[in-house]
Amino acid sequence: MIIYNKLVRDRIPEIIQESGEEELKEYLAASKSKEVIEELADLLEVIYGLAQCHGFSIKELETVRQCKKYKKGAFDKRLFLVEVHKKD
Repeated sequence: MIIYNKLVRDRIPEIIQESGEEELKEYLAASKSKEVIEELADLLEVIYGLAQCHGFSIKELETVRQCKKYKKGAFDKRLFLVEVHKKD
């Protein structure tokens, strides 16, 4: 028996035989194909579901996202932080 302990879409029990992968793994696998938009939509649905589980609306989530984008920037430049050296 495999224990998943993961959030899944409402109809997953009906179609569980298709795949047991998490949404992020599916996105990564599809990231170089035309199906990538489908996997991005699935990830977004997971985010919306988690927000609702915590009592937030999609509108509240979007407001916080926009505020953080204004204050700290987006991810458009695809910057990757490797390390930070502290000054003594």
